[in-house]
Amino acid sequence: MDKKDFEKLVNEGIKAIPKKFLERLDNVDIVIEKGYPQGSLLGLYQGVPKNAWGRGFGMRLPDKITIFQEPLERIAKTPEELKEIVKNVVWHEIAHHFGFSEKEIRELERKRNKYKE
Repeated sequence: MDKKDFEKLVNEGIKAIPKKFLERLDNVDIVIEKGYPQGSLLGLYQGVPKNAWGRGFGMRLPDKITIFQEPLERIAKTPEELKEIVKNVVWHEIAHHFGFSEKEIRELERKRNKYKE
């Protein structure tokens, strides 16, 4: 898939985030990289989660969420599955921005998937 089409999938994933969270996204850039150089990482959050912000947190570089295109394409069997996986990875990394730990996100994902069924 070319980068422009993949960007559309990522943008759809962002738009799928509930509005109340999108409105609270602050000082974060979401970027796409072809692949992760050391393995099959799907997404990566780098920054200081919002729940750790305090006084004096102005004037700092944005947090960064990276979505890795090639690993996602490798695990998806169909275009529809790729779209769903990208949406889930975007959601997962944005949850880190709001301060959720990996364990907490996994629990939220279980609840989310149960609700979808």
